[in-house]
Amino acid sequence: MNNRFISKFHGRALFLGAAVAMALTGCKEEIDISNRYTFTDETVASYLSKYEQYSEYYNLLGQVPISTRSASTVQQLLSARGNFTCFAPTNQAIYAYLQATLERDTRREVLTAPNWDSFVSEHKRDSIRKSIVYNSIIDGGDNVDSYYDTGMLPENINEEIPRANMNDRMLVITGRPSGTDSILINDCSINLSNRDLLMINGVVHQMDQVIAPSTSGVSDFLKMAVNIGDGYSFMSRLIEVCELDDTLNAVRDEVWENAYKTGLVTDATVDHPTFPEPGTIPEHRKYGYTIFAETDAVYEATFGKPVNDITIDDLKNWLVSNGYYRGASTGTDYESPNNIINQFVTYHILPVRLSRNQLVIHWNELGYSHKNVNATPTIPVFEYYETMGSPRKLLKLFESAESNGVFLNRFPELSREDYHEVGTPDESKRGAYIDANHESAVLNAFNGFVYPIDRMLVYSDEVRHNLSQERIRMDVTSMIPELINNNIRRPTAAYTYGASQCRYMPDKGMQYCENLEVREGTQMWYLNALTYDWMNYQGDEFNIVGVYEFTLKLPPVPTEGIYEIRIGIQNDSDVRGMCQVYLGTDKNSLPACGIPLDMRMGGMYRTLSYSNQPPSNVGWEPDGDDEMLNDEIDKRMRNNGFMKGPRSYTKTPGGTNNARAYTEGRCIRRILTRQNMKPDEVYYIRFKTVMPDNPTREFYLDYMEFCNKDVYDNPAMPEDRW
Repeated sequence: MNNRFISKFHGRALFLGAAVAMALTGCKEEIDISNRYTFTDETVASYLSKYEQYSEYYNLLGQVPISTRSASTVQQLLSARGNFTCFAPTNQAIYAYLQATLERDTRREVLTAPNWDSFVSEHKRDSIRKSIVYNSIIDGGDNVDSYYDTGMLPENINEEIPRANMNDRMLVITGRPSGTDSILINDCSINLSNRDLLMINGVVHQMDQVIAPSTSGVSDFLKMAVNIGDGYSFMSRLIEVCELDDTLNAVRDEVWENAYKTGLVTDATVDHPTFPEPGTIPEHRKYGYTIFAETDAVYEATFGKPVNDITIDDLKNWLVSNGYYRGASTGTDYESPNNIINQFVTYHILPVRLSRNQLVIHWNELGYSHKNVNATPTIPVFEYYETMGSPRKLLKLFESAESNGVFLNRFPELSREDYHEVGTPDESKRGAYIDANHESAVLNAFNGFVYPIDRMLVYSDEVRHNLSQERIRMDVTSMIPELINNNIRRPTAAYTYGASQCRYMPDKGMQYCENLEVREGTQMWYLNALTYDWMNYQGDEFNIVGVYEFTLKLPPVPTEGIYEIRIGIQNDSDVRGMCQVYLGTDKNSLPACGIPLDMRMGGMYRTLSYSNQPPSNVGWEPDGDDEMLNDEIDKRMRNNGFMKGPRSYTKTPGGTNNARAYTEGRCIRRILTRQNMKPDEVYYIRFKTVMPDNPTREFYLDYMEFCNKDVYDNPAMPEDRW
């Protein structure tokens, strides 16, 4: 029986009784070795109460409150309606956890013996109880299909379960031992014989260990894990000498925490025009980091000696002799952003927390369907991020069907016919391989991840040149780290259902996003589109309504030159409006970019209606068999300041040629400006409504493109249509 079918009727009272009995007898023989999908008419709490092996855990559930604001216990919560995933530790698992806690507590600052009566304070005992309980439960709310049986868990190692647990932590698949049916959640094994126990309000998995995610930040975790895999001891030393420890161990913005708790910032006061719910603002403003670290083995191969003998000066001399980071200081003030070691180290660090499934976003690229949990890469997908440090730098993440994994700064030749890699990239363009599936070398810290890479990573002149020679397309959400770090940017798993479709960016009191300034009166929603098939790049979008005005800080360009800046839009005469676009370096005095952007026009006609309407100034026509005519249409559109949508993504996941963005007359790109841009300048773009008397009209924000003149105006090799 299909796992998803089981999910759809689970939790609905209509199917309890006879239907449950039928499911039990009808599915048993099709499911293999481990008694999976056992159905009961119990709640999670009532089931746990019946078995001695869970008695310690059941008692803890009755001692831990749901939150600081509620006197109700988690035991009561698991007795109520809902969709809970319960990773229930056995008594032996809890006893072992207490013993391990005692062994780590050499100063006896927490407990003096491995039992509940030996804690040095009630506060510390309650903290341990809460940690065990909160880390073991994912609350899916009232939405059907929002619990996780093993068939719904991520397939890839180091991929996160999309919903956070009650401790607000994202649990990670850390192992699927070869040749077995085992699954490790944060290095804790799900019991083979007692899992997928479906209750009327969720699912229970027996755990042979207590799930206890690390409470260390990425820097501390790196230090503790120097012997894991091939080791990270040299990278840990580099981070320490650059004095980045405190930054990389940061957890969250406490100012935001207080503002949320005191009501200084609030949810939207009106419903979204499409969804019957007001947008919710984020409860937390967490920090997150991803470090791509050369292992000690890479440094040993580079410098030809044991890692313990490698010095900071060895690295400094290597950088200088290869001409990297010209103009940087070669002194010993490694904390300075101008220092050559600091620039090398910070280029390895992103201010975003990327799990395995977020390194690149697979969703609706041509031939790929996010609805297929076994889908494999088709055409290339890529992300561009601004790294930490100064001067500002870009890092590219790339994966394709041919790459066999995710790479940093990979620049292969791509076929203009089907957009697949042609041959093998030159060694200089091959990029650094991210060993994201390494079970022991990938570090999952409290606030981020550390991934091993297989070669030295530098922001060289060659990398900058290669970046400037390709069209840089970025989903706007990738420019806003807070959306990624706080699990707002769309989860990329097809088995995630029922999550809130609508998040609200506050417009007063405080700004949530460092790179996004929202003026009061702006109704700004982020729509994750989890259960929709929209003609959006990567599926999601920003939707802005009202008398809006907002400013976005742009990422750096790789080299100085003339760049064409474009925005992906979907015109709609029924709901869209008009806005003026401004762009420049002085955020308080930005010059206008051409005439207002009118999102009400169709590609061919003034509205989306294809009859009895005058032509629009877009000039769109569908492609035909005559390539010369297709080229003429493209030229006409460019002369009008527009381009067709890309060929690379579809409306229907896994869709065909006829479902692609470029076949839709309303799905187009607007060329905002062509101007000289410098990599060391900070540019801002502002969007402001020119229809203040019609506050119901929407502005659509999806992706942006930055394209060097060498690409868009190259007579020998015109820009591809992908």
